[in-house]
Amino acid sequence: MKIQNLSSTDFKSQFEADPDAILLDVRTIGEYQYNALPNAINIDIKRPDFIDEIDELDREKAYYVYCRIGIRSANACRLMQQMGFRSVYNWEKGLEG
Repeated sequence: MKIQNLSSTDFKSQFEADPDAILLDVRTIGEYQYNALPNAINIDIKRPDFIDEIDELDREKAYYVYCRIGIRSANACRLMQQMGFRSVYNWEKGLEG
């Protein structure tokens, strides 16, 4: 399944249109504490327990995933799709895009 990459505008508008959507920040805790988006949850893709933490999430919800430049979030989206999550969206260029 192909990752659904979204531009900044589409990412924001689609996320805001879905009241049940989850905003997922996959950066390090330091990056997250420095400039996280409001209401984002942080699960660091570089941590060894990333898969375990993702596994606890509700697979029926939509997840809007971001990082600094879009690479870690794309990798997280791939993993989530492999784990059975159907609605995952990658912020293509991330916070710096």
